[in-house]
Amino acid sequence: MKHTDSLLRWPPDPMPIHLHRDLDHLAKEVLSLGALVEEATNHAIEALIHRRPELAERVLQGDDQIDQREVEVEIDCLKMLALHQPVAADLRYIVAVLKVNNDLERMGDLAVNVAERAHYLAQHDPIGVSLDFETMGELVKRMVRDCLDAVVRRDVDVARRVMADDDRVDEINRGMFGILEQAMNKDPSTIKRAVHLLSASRHLERIADLATNIAEDVVFMVDGAVIRHQPEGDA
Repeated sequence: MKHTDSLLRWPPDPMPIHLHRDLDHLAKEVLSLGALVEEATNHAIEALIHRRPELAERVLQGDDQIDQREVEVEIDCLKMLALHQPVAADLRYIVAVLKVNNDLERMGDLAVNVAERAHYLAQHDPIGVSLDFETMGELVKRMVRDCLDAVVRRDVDVARRVMADDDRVDEINRGMFGILEQAMNKDPSTIKRAVHLLSASRHLERIADLATNIAEDVVFMVDGAVIRHQPEGDA
């Protein structure tokens, strides 16, 4: 009878167990980072809409924590790639998390930018034009919340809903540009405040773009399909 040690190994190879443990830890770390970014985004939007400089200050003070978490997640991803050499779905997940991690940190930076604009505007009189930051802000908050939900649940349907919302944010941003351009032409004294408002709108639009990037990464994570830069009908 032939020796079968090479066929029947006990205990089993511990690598998959360690990999799955590390994947679970990574998911929790991304969720924690996402919660910080979502809170920063929400506070920045509230500071802008309701002229609350104390919320803007809170966003500014929390940015270092977001940056530190982003570095920690990246280090964890690189360690897992080096130690476990994952393949197939596990590899796609780690690669997607690396990209999501970077986009979340950039969202945090943009939330800081919005907070800075909000802090300035709260110290100056409104310019007296109708701007739909309420609708834009609610859309952006929903997109950030949904893109994080899609990552955690690996839910392609929620990810595609995020992508659909992006067009509406773009439309509102374009409308604000036209309104503020007219205001500046009519009254040059509004120029500095209008520029801050334009910047805030643009930064919110960029947060929505990054939420869309994350949603596209979820599709890649789950289905292995790269849909970025494809025509909308082909996505």
